[in-house]
Amino acid sequence: MPNVIPEMAVAGLLARENARFIQRNPKSAALAKAAEKNWLRGVPMHWMVDWGTPFPLFVDKAKGVDLTDADGNSYIDFCLGDTGAMFGHAPEPVAAALRACDGFTTMMPSSDAVIVGALLEERFKLPHWQVTTSASDANRAVIRWCRAITGRKKILVFNHCYHGAVDETFVTIDGVDPALIGEPRDLTAFTKVVEFNDVAALDAALAPGDVACVLAEPVMTNVGMVLPVQGFLEHLRGVTTRTGTLLIFDETHTMSSGPGGYSDEHGLGPDGLVLGKPIAGGIPAAVYGFSAPVSTRISACLKTRSPGHSGIGTTLAGSKIQLALMRVVLETYFTREAFAPLIALAKKLEKGLADSIYKHGLPWHVTRVGARVEFMCCPTAPRNGGEAAQVIHRPTDQAVHHYLLNRGVIITPFHNMMLICPATTGLHVNQMVETLDHCLTELLS
Repeated sequence: MPNVIPEMAVAGLLARENARFIQRNPKSAALAKAAEKNWLRGVPMHWMVDWGTPFPLFVDKAKGVDLTDADGNSYIDFCLGDTGAMFGHAPEPVAAALRACDGFTTMMPSSDAVIVGALLEERFKLPHWQVTTSASDANRAVIRWCRAITGRKKILVFNHCYHGAVDETFVTIDGVDPALIGEPRDLTAFTKVVEFNDVAALDAALAPGDVACVLAEPVMTNVGMVLPVQGFLEHLRGVTTRTGTLLIFDETHTMSSGPGGYSDEHGLGPDGLVLGKPIAGGIPAAVYGFSAPVSTRISACLKTRSPGHSGIGTTLAGSKIQLALMRVVLETYFTREAFAPLIALAKKLEKGLADSIYKHGLPWHVTRVGARVEFMCCPTAPRNGGEAAQVIHRPTDQAVHHYLLNRGVIITPFHNMMLICPATTGLHVNQMVETLDHCLTELLS
């Protein structure tokens, strides 16, 4: 009979850990108090309070996987800026390129653009690219291009997906996600939603031929990692082709799969691809690329449009500094040689977590996608976003996160994801596993 963690044990642990957090972080507490005067919710970006701690933890410095807070406490970082620092904080090749860059933005291309374009085609098998300042911007641009060249207004996403701050993607099977603030339109008129891995629902939604594109992560990562069942992504590729719907993969998180992302590792051949966060080593930048047939259609569309602004692109996109850093990241880290040790160490982490969970008799499971690992507090992997949303137990997750944080281990605050970077070592993995093991012992004692 699997062990079940009592609700009182979870609440008790969380209360103790909150008290411990307050005791060990007086400088962060003072900074949080001072910041409330000028910052919304007391932070420069309101998501920074989503860690659920009594007040935000203020960071002093970060290098590799080592993070130090304002009170001098040290941490091993497995969150890595929720993938923004996928190759470590301030990795030296990126820092050196940043120091050497002679000019940041000119609104004109630099010579690095030629090299970066070739590297992107080599890695992702798509010939034509554009740069934005975030994956959100890239996804907005992709949706606009797809609508423009297909003449179709609707898009399709999977239930409980996440593609950044893109209005049309804040739709679930139940309607518009209440998390979307201030949206005046009925987005359900423009967005179709089906469950991931549901072939019948997907076919029915695309059958009318009114969907410009399917925007999807090849592995869902917003409600825990939801893996595709065997054959689903191949079916998705086939049905989009048959219905004239463009298939766009957002690989911002699934980039952990390998140097060409999940779609390249599995030969999926999308019409377009979006990649943000890690592409410039943590500096704001993202890219989106299209296949040759799609690019030909875009070129034809541009010849017919009226003069004026296209509504696609912003002034700082494609800057000299973005291209310089992307070149370094692509050349240094988007290689088989760089990814191999990351994936090997992620497998060690996966096994260590699974062994600890098994030892404690908990009905939890562990999932890995390349260099990314996650545990979920349910016995079997959910098949779709709806199932995943129902089984996530926020109090347990939060109690575990705070226990780890107070002992110098950081994982992603929104769920239980961990990422391996080049600075991560076997000792770091051992400490992560041992700290979680101690947490589970305390919860079950």
